[in-house]
Amino acid sequence: MTEKFYAPAEPARGLLLLSGEDRSKFLQGLVSNDVRTLDGPHAIWAALLTPQGKYLHDFFIAALGDAWLIDGEGARIADLKRRLSLYKLRAKIALDDVSEQFEVLQAWGPGAGAPFGFHQPGEAIQRDGGVTFLDPRLGELGLRLIAPKGTGAALLDGLGFVPGDLADWDRLRIAHGVPDGSRDMILEKAILLENGFDELHGVAWDKGCYIGQELTARTKYRGLVKKRLMPVAIDGPLPEPGTLILRDGQEAGEIRSGRDRVAVALVRLDALEAGMTLVAGEATVRPIKPDWAKF
Repeated sequence: MTEKFYAPAEPARGLLLLSGEDRSKFLQGLVSNDVRTLDGPHAIWAALLTPQGKYLHDFFIAALGDAWLIDGEGARIADLKRRLSLYKLRAKIALDDVSEQFEVLQAWGPGAGAPFGFHQPGEAIQRDGGVTFLDPRLGELGLRLIAPKGTGAALLDGLGFVPGDLADWDRLRIAHGVPDGSRDMILEKAILLENGFDELHGVAWDKGCYIGQELTARTKYRGLVKKRLMPVAIDGPLPEPGTLILRDGQEAGEIRSGRDRVAVALVRLDALEAGMTLVAGEATVRPIKPDWAKF
């Protein structure tokens, strides 16, 4: 029997609880995805952008009772709360930091969604005071479980999961070329469509306006994407994040997060021609197109 694993998210995640009758109207005009889908048993991945369409935060959103949990980077959750609160005005909402009340666990392995009856990315269920969902970006990344502090491990143990090493999940994420927040996307510079948000279900094209929507739409419909985040196989020592990728001495990309012999990197699409030698630091790198990508 193939084992299914779990581990606490590390670094720790931050959690905001958005409640109030205006929560849908409030958030719909701010983030890249359609929050109306949260009315069903569904979680989403979304981003908050600058007015110029550049990356500020990405996060998961899932319903919990008559409120919504926003699961973001722990070290930056206060900044996310501050930025969202700027738009509160007279909206009938409350935005509370509940990071100390809940924990986030990652669970993965073949059939990880089966114990919850999940088949499609984003499917969610509320139980035991928390919410569990199949990663809305890519089902292969497994489950995210948001549970009252100290209860998540027992729940997963009871469903046949065993404790694992989160580094193994991180290798899985990197191998699929999925970004991990500000580890892989540079604040106020990264563009959503360069980082897979279209194919990974992080943008709703029919939802109407939100902050940064104009540039995001223009990038898609005018074919302006010239670089993409993707896995790269490493032959040599793993380059540090930020190391430039060179082709014949010219910049062709940049390394982001990595482990062992694989990393994710932002690579120029014109550098993907067969036979091209790409180097980063003392290593040779070989870009790998993810199965989910459409470029």
